[in-house]
Amino acid sequence: MTTEGKDVVGACAPRPGMSEAEIEAAVATVIATATLEEKVAMMSGRGFFEQYRKAKGRWGTEPYRAGAGCERLGVPALWFTDGPRGVARGQSTCFPVSMARGASWDRDLERRIGEAMGIEIRAQGCNLSGAVCINLLRHPGWGRAQETYGEDPFHVGEMGASLARGIQTHNVIATVKHFALNSMENARFKVDVRLDPRTLREVYLPHFRRVLAAGCASVMSAYNKLNGEYCGQNRTLLTDILRHEWGFDGFVHSDWVLGVYQPYGAAAGLDIENPEPVHFGAKLVAAVNDGDIAPDVVDRACWRILRTLYRFATAEDPLEDYHAGLVASPAHIALAREAAEKSAVLLSNDGTLPLAKSSKIAVFGQLATRVNTGDHGSSRVAPPYVVTALEGIAAALGQPELALGGDESDPARAGDAARSVDAAVVVVGYTADDEGEYIPGDISLGEVEIDGETDAPKTSRPRGGDRTRLRLPEAQVELIRAVARANPRTVVVLVAGSAVVMSEWSDQTAAVLQTFYSGMEGGSALAALLFGEVSPSGKLPFTLARDESHYPFFDKDASRIEYGPLHGYTLLEQQGTPAHFPFGHGLSYARFSYRALRVRRAPGGVEAMVSVRNDGAMTADEIIQLYVSFPGTVVPRPRKLLRQFQRLTLAPGQTRTTTLFVPDEELTYWSPTTRCWLIEPGKHQLHVGGSSAADALLTAPVML
Repeated sequence: MTTEGKDVVGACAPRPGMSEAEIEAAVATVIATATLEEKVAMMSGRGFFEQYRKAKGRWGTEPYRAGAGCERLGVPALWFTDGPRGVARGQSTCFPVSMARGASWDRDLERRIGEAMGIEIRAQGCNLSGAVCINLLRHPGWGRAQETYGEDPFHVGEMGASLARGIQTHNVIATVKHFALNSMENARFKVDVRLDPRTLREVYLPHFRRVLAAGCASVMSAYNKLNGEYCGQNRTLLTDILRHEWGFDGFVHSDWVLGVYQPYGAAAGLDIENPEPVHFGAKLVAAVNDGDIAPDVVDRACWRILRTLYRFATAEDPLEDYHAGLVASPAHIALAREAAEKSAVLLSNDGTLPLAKSSKIAVFGQLATRVNTGDHGSSRVAPPYVVTALEGIAAALGQPELALGGDESDPARAGDAARSVDAAVVVVGYTADDEGEYIPGDISLGEVEIDGETDAPKTSRPRGGDRTRLRLPEAQVELIRAVARANPRTVVVLVAGSAVVMSEWSDQTAAVLQTFYSGMEGGSALAALLFGEVSPSGKLPFTLARDESHYPFFDKDASRIEYGPLHGYTLLEQQGTPAHFPFGHGLSYARFSYRALRVRRAPGGVEAMVSVRNDGAMTADEIIQLYVSFPGTVVPRPRKLLRQFQRLTLAPGQTRTTTLFVPDEELTYWSPTTRCWLIEPGKHQLHVGGSSAADALLTAPVML
């Protein structure tokens, strides 16, 4: 390399402590010096398929190069890893899935989980994380429901913002995904989601805007179409809304396979094609040289990529060293257990829970002995160990020899065994075969067999995807009924990514506890909850209906589908349909009472003050929820919308008074006529309580 060449590299390479002006100057030098081919090369990933073959079809064995990088100029690359329930590399900490953590309604917990992920990402050689998945749960049949936080945009946005902040604390670039309307799995490569501009902005985009406002530095586009155009090349979405309306200055990259369809995606606002340069390679270079795409399209993309990369690469790290010993460390494992304890939702309880350890307990169901932490797609995590439900209960009882009392293969025999014990615990639900990322037979992200002649993954059967039914398999229902008939103290533990319709069996049981996919410490957390070491405190992040017909229309094979403004609790309330368990519902071993609600117009928003008392006999957490009802005379609005929440810990007999603030921007609606956000004048109602159910809420008016 010549002296002049070394000077150029020195001017381009990121250095610790660079100022914003120095970063701008370095990036400008890269843009001015790099050839068109080098700049285009920074707009795609590379090497994925070769790595994938070497890894024998196992996802996440190495960091994936996901854009940037120019060795000649000293520009580093982006190195990507998933995923929402932990780092999809090595033997990382496996946290409960995002939906479970959504049930915790705990912003601080989610931020700390993000920090743990950021540390483990850095310790394993990556600087770009795909962990912030916030697509809205429109229908519980969605296969990847477990990867998001729930059905409500405000709640989902708050949780996603917390995770992004935590990850980026350790100078890992967080990417929020999948932008946007990606709430179907099997048809995600083809489906065209149609909706009006107001519904788009008020229902399906606010949570993305919230996460980006919190500083999340990159966006992953979705596979599906929005109003006739693929999201990865949708100018309305990627430029008009994301850049012009929201002012986002980070970069956008595609989803991992089949996420880009034409080179003109770059002109629409897509900056990086992953994982390989199918279109953002020779085709993009040719399009620029032929005059079909302006050169400044490439320059703008490189500006966004490099400016973001350099800001993170030059910032001071909170830790002096990110070494391998930080991966699945005791502190992170303890955090996984805390999350599992705080996430479980006690749906019903006749007083049977908590169980006494002196009782004779039997455990039933095949899932009680199965390692079952979630789907086997891109979010898969391989922790050093997993505590199953049976193992956790056995350890808590001091009975390591405790065997399964029975399972679905012989319900009658299980019923006989249930008669001889004081209480029965039945573990039922789903696995990666029932729901999860849809992996077609020719695209596998799990462990697959390699063809010895071609060195390529063999075609395997499809797995995961959208659920075909919302109820439990009939064999599990028969097991529940058989055990419950034999023992009135039957507790059902439900493992699932979202809502399970249970109207045909839930009233036959003493208690139902939904634990979701609860991570590597799930069995230990379950035992602590069952035996009253900690009180259940999770609240449903979705609505559990009594019948499938109460949810919006859903077709997992749709080529086109209409999305309206209502789903979940907003839909059931509008229809006057009672939920089986409402959004925000969750029982405790304590009892909480609310009083003295005061509301007022405050500078920049509205404020509610309320007092909450623990009337129970043990310390427990309560999740305070605030909903707003609007005048609804100018434009139609849902009956009420969640607009704030707070988690409080209360000792027995303790009263705490807390204030919840709702900024003006959370009270607005989007006007298609003026194309701006407006507040409807008039009387608004503020509702505060422990769930969305009307009888659980205190209400007071405020004038705007």
